[in-house]
Amino acid sequence: MPASPPALSRVPVWVWRALMAHLTPREVRRFNANPLTSVDYTLDLDYVGDGIREHRLDVIVPKGAPSDGAGLPVYVYFHGGGWTSGDKSTLTKYCASQAESGMVVVNVNYRRAPRHRMADMIADASAALHWVGERIADFGGDPRSVIVGGDSAGGQLAALVTATTRNAELAEHYGLEPTPTTRVRGVVQHCAALDFSVIFERGFILSTQFVRMLLPAGIASSAIRAASRYLSPIEWVDPTFPPTLVTTSRPDPFYRASLNFAAALRRHRVPVEVHVDEDAQHTWQQDSHHPRSADVYARLQDFVGRVALAPRSVT
Repeated sequence: MPASPPALSRVPVWVWRALMAHLTPREVRRFNANPLTSVDYTLDLDYVGDGIREHRLDVIVPKGAPSDGAGLPVYVYFHGGGWTSGDKSTLTKYCASQAESGMVVVNVNYRRAPRHRMADMIADASAALHWVGERIADFGGDPRSVIVGGDSAGGQLAALVTATTRNAELAEHYGLEPTPTTRVRGVVQHCAALDFSVIFERGFILSTQFVRMLLPAGIASSAIRAASRYLSPIEWVDPTFPPTLVTTSRPDPFYRASLNFAAALRRHRVPVEVHVDEDAQHTWQQDSHHPRSADVYARLQDFVGRVALAPRSVT
């Protein structure tokens, strides 16, 4: 059964930002109702050292987690918001729900468009992984056992920064240094923007202005689609990409992008698991109160446990 067409199409950036400014405070309150007390929270750690909120992260660990020894698997998460909006505070309970199962969760803020472009966002994501490599053992996490995830735009960022750890051309394009102390062993995607070709299709919910704002200033309109290769994670899939869990739904605007990405992984013989909900809306996984979120969380936690236990030679 094909996905239903979106109620909106070609939404401009300014309308999206206004909508998110209205929705985000409500989501922060609703998603984080009844906070979990089975975990410990360390909030607003500066992972760059410049003091701005966009360069802060939270670390959430199960109570009683060891601060030394083998260490727990680490789940690094990037929030969504159309690259222009959103905040880690919306995902606090989502992240806590994963932490209480026996992992260290790192919930990351990053700089956003339109003031900043993808080069800045990728630099922030890479800096967060560097921080994890250097500091996460202090919180009981294993920097050699990192799973990177995100929803919507945050999923795109998670997949693209993972690709930079494996692809020299992509890393060089963004001017990134390798992350030798951080081993990305798995990727989790929730309703993510993994294939930018769908954005150029007629009737897509987002305007192509979203692509333009992520690219370097001054690119000609005729060159935008070709340049979007450096934004689109599907373009950088190869046999070295880590095992991946993809969760999406048929009504999700990025439903086909998710399936296309999973197909690309399979072509390269990368282990991938796909869960499709029949009628949930975009990024329902953020809401722990949603009746089908528990199933997603169980799949995620099982996936993390398995890739974390994979032989250390696997990259």
